[in-house]
Amino acid sequence: MMRRHPVFWMRSISFWLAGGLVMHCATVNAAAARLTHSLDGVWQIADGKAPEDIPQIYEHTVPVPGLAKLATPPFKDVDGFISRENLFVRVRERLAPREWITNHWNGKVEQERDYFWYRKTFRAPARREVALLRINKAQFGTAVWLNGRKVGEYPGCFTASWHSLNQAIQWNAENTLVIRVGAHPGVLPDTFPTGSDFEKNQWTPGIYDSVSLVFCDNPVIESVQVAPRIDSGEVIVQTRVKNHGHLPRTASLAHSIRPWKGGRVAATGEPESFSLQPGEETVLTRTLKLPRARLWSPDDPFLYVVESRTGGDSLTTRFGMREFRFDAATRRAHLNGRPIYLRGSNITLHRFFEDPLCGNRPWNEAWVRKLLGELPRRMHWNYFRFCIGPAPDRWFDICDEVGLLVQNEFFVWTGKPEWYPGYSRTHDPTEMIRQYADWMRDHWNHPSVVVWDANNETLDPMFGEQIIPAVRPLDLSHRPWENSYNPPVHPDDPVEYHPYLMYSGREGRLNFRMTELETMDGAPRQGALPSDTNPPIINEYGWLWLNRDGSPTVLTRNLYPQLLGPDASARERLDLYAYLLAAKTEFWRAHRHFAGVIHFVCLTGSFPGAYTADHFADVTRLKLDAAFADYVGEAFKPLGVYLNFFQPKLAAGETREFTVMLVNDHPRPLNGRLTLALETKSGRVVAQGQRPFALEALGQATERLTLTASATAGDHVLRATARASGQSSREATVSRRWVVIEPARLPAKPETP
Repeated sequence: MMRRHPVFWMRSISFWLAGGLVMHCATVNAAAARLTHSLDGVWQIADGKAPEDIPQIYEHTVPVPGLAKLATPPFKDVDGFISRENLFVRVRERLAPREWITNHWNGKVEQERDYFWYRKTFRAPARREVALLRINKAQFGTAVWLNGRKVGEYPGCFTASWHSLNQAIQWNAENTLVIRVGAHPGVLPDTFPTGSDFEKNQWTPGIYDSVSLVFCDNPVIESVQVAPRIDSGEVIVQTRVKNHGHLPRTASLAHSIRPWKGGRVAATGEPESFSLQPGEETVLTRTLKLPRARLWSPDDPFLYVVESRTGGDSLTTRFGMREFRFDAATRRAHLNGRPIYLRGSNITLHRFFEDPLCGNRPWNEAWVRKLLGELPRRMHWNYFRFCIGPAPDRWFDICDEVGLLVQNEFFVWTGKPEWYPGYSRTHDPTEMIRQYADWMRDHWNHPSVVVWDANNETLDPMFGEQIIPAVRPLDLSHRPWENSYNPPVHPDDPVEYHPYLMYSGREGRLNFRMTELETMDGAPRQGALPSDTNPPIINEYGWLWLNRDGSPTVLTRNLYPQLLGPDASARERLDLYAYLLAAKTEFWRAHRHFAGVIHFVCLTGSFPGAYTADHFADVTRLKLDAAFADYVGEAFKPLGVYLNFFQPKLAAGETREFTVMLVNDHPRPLNGRLTLALETKSGRVVAQGQRPFALEALGQATERLTLTASATAGDHVLRATARASGQSSREATVSRRWVVIEPARLPAKPETP
């Protein structure tokens, strides 16, 4: 028997609609309240080839939200599709013939079906004026039938779709709902975004976010956008309302604001009257005073809700008093008017969908909360990029609640034009613009979402010249946009840098040694950024990936034999991975050239054939590899320490000066003591030096200490420890280097005459 889906996906009175939380509100007259009904849970599912032939027999069940590969009994070849981008990789690596590209420009389908059909029954309440269906996210494309009548289609794969059920619903009776999704990206036109990823092997369809019904009366609140103005203590509330009825309607719109977790009303607005003709919609914008507002931040993720009412409908939208921007003059990020250094990681959820251990975990409340809350706190991360594929809406809710900043990336990674010899990617961006606008609508009330990311590692002028300018004005919070390899659209927009220093290429030759860091200043390579004046951010670096079992990935299979030799154990590789990644993290942070240092990757797939992988020893329990948690956890502490030394050997008795760089990400000054110690592998200190340090708020310093190497030969650890005043030894930050002490060379004996 199939396990019931996690309870939080089946809440009947609280889930997310039009970018805000929808619930029964005690402050709203019952006759005017919006009724919502969750359809999350177990659905029937069938497959087929024809787009309009609704199956009569359903022999499988599947959880919603979830993926079609979770069906019981399972379907054969449910992931069978090779994307255009992955075909290019296979041809380049000589794993597939060149004609595959010519014959399968829109992807190569490797399954017998084109569609999956989901079916579920529900009982409608007593008659209301409006019935709507919301599908938060489904891929690849959706079409909807109610009681055998088609009520709508939507081609988006990453955004919510709305469908009117008025013409087909049977009030106060049982209804049968059927939703068709594409079984693979190839069912949609080439110009429609379905996800592009060179390193993704499986493309699993499914309704992977919540589904819900809305029952209300006219005029209907279609969407609400809330934009804080911190300096003036105000909140801008923009509301789109529509008359779905056949008669003109006059009504009034009223708003009130209160804390999310209860408390007195903090602000109200005078009701605003309006009139709508049948089918007409309008946008109303009001400014509400919110004096002495409590600001949202990672340290204090305080949330408010604005309650909106028309007399026929009601909507509660959650938000935080938060403003975020980048500044070209300081080359820093600013949260609520103050500089903040960004430290974090990436999540490529749609690659995790490929993982054999994925299961239903992305829809399990406890698992997701640990991933987005407990784990970042332990690793000292305040910022995540949701990369190469969107997350369910609930993930953003949790980020709001735990105080995690999010760079939200649209699912586009198409590389550079020269990666597609002989083909043109020029096309009408109309559909892309429409879906980017929907994507923003779904997320613009989340205080956790601080950056719109148009694409990943893509060079195409369409984004900067057409897409971003078309949709940017829609966001009343004026979030910055990141545009990958393309020139930034605004002078203060961030630009991304991916310094993969150990990239070994297809030839497999290692072209970088860690000793080179000793003479590097950490600045971006000349010409590597699309702008030299915009604030830069590192949101990928390393090129050291290992699978969770310690085996190299596709991209690092030539790397580790050169670093450790062909006979190294899995544990040796994992330990070296953590050691090198921590050192690189320290290096990029220490030189302060970047507004943020964001590692790649916290969560992705790990299996034979994976290109990248994450750091979990047990992903089912989100238990990190011990070496990664130790070394990289130290490297991301707000008080950062970088020991600028990578020589593999020291001579016994050698006296040497060592450089240690410190950074302070705290908004307050720090002072304390810096210790440099040479220790044996057992932890015995054989040489030590100390000196005090003082760091300004958000400041940095470079210290130099002198040590004499131990006379004892063998493996040692050079340990730099910064301990701020008032800190315990456990809270101190450590930077470590592995070094071998060689026996001192005896002076040569003079020759006998």
